[in-house]
Amino acid sequence: MDWSPNPDALRGRVAVVAGATRGAGRGIAAALGEAGATVICTGRSSRTGAAVSDYDRPETIEETAELVTSLGGSGVAMVVDHLDPAQVRALAERVRSEHGHIDVLVNDIWGAEVLTGGPEHWNTPVWQHDLDSGLRILRLAIDTHIITSHFLLPLLIEHPGGLLVEVTDGTNDYNATRYRISVFYDLAKVAVNRLAFSQGHELAPHGATAVALTPGWLRSEMMLEGFGVSEANWRDAPGRSAPPDFALSETPRYVGRAVVALATDPDRAHWNQKSVNSGQLAREYGFTDLDGSRPDVWRYIEEAREPNAPVNFDDYR
Repeated sequence: MDWSPNPDALRGRVAVVAGATRGAGRGIAAALGEAGATVICTGRSSRTGAAVSDYDRPETIEETAELVTSLGGSGVAMVVDHLDPAQVRALAERVRSEHGHIDVLVNDIWGAEVLTGGPEHWNTPVWQHDLDSGLRILRLAIDTHIITSHFLLPLLIEHPGGLLVEVTDGTNDYNATRYRISVFYDLAKVAVNRLAFSQGHELAPHGATAVALTPGWLRSEMMLEGFGVSEANWRDAPGRSAPPDFALSETPRYVGRAVVALATDPDRAHWNQKSVNSGQLAREYGFTDLDGSRPDVWRYIEEAREPNAPVNFDDYR
């Protein structure tokens, strides 16, 4: 498909991606960078070792910031624990001092994959679930987003046109009728969709827009590692180490390009309070994943997997 990013689409714009160390957050920061934005990348995993992450993984926010810069933007790494109001307040003060305002705020903080566990732990009833782990999931998924919005949204409403993106798993319509993994996970992801709705109500009088956005089947660093493949050979995984519909997975850059599409749409206010997914926005705006395709795993799930209908994966890519 004939599409390429505009390297100046967001030149001069300032974005904060909270939770930019890996996965969707890194992909979103990278896409904002390839559109020319200044991207402040926050998280706990740093080369400095100044904060402790819930993951024992090698990725750092400095790497994300360097990726942003290498793609044509300006990446800035800031170590922040978004559960600590004092640290988020300090982030807001520094951003105001150095940049004056922000144009895009992305709440992508999560960090609860280990606590959620793999498929063998899914569908564990709440009375059998470890309570401390469950409550930690909620804190990482919800408290972090609220604390971040509390301190950073005043910078977003400095000028009309600001965009808040709440990253979650599953649209509001999808999650409303389906149980998602556990009581704690289910509540966490539904709550983030609702956060976009409620914050959109509060932002609209200031000319700002809030959208809940979910990626599809994300080929994050952890996902690739779990299936024993890399980005270079991920197509070897479907039907072998991964389920067949992993063929419809997407890079983290894809959901990032969805954020860029929203941020560059002068009529983005019509998305205010909505809950959307990356494949849906790709159909709307025409952007593609890194391989030039437009994967749409959510449409596949509803049209083919759930009704157990015959499927050609190429129809959803």
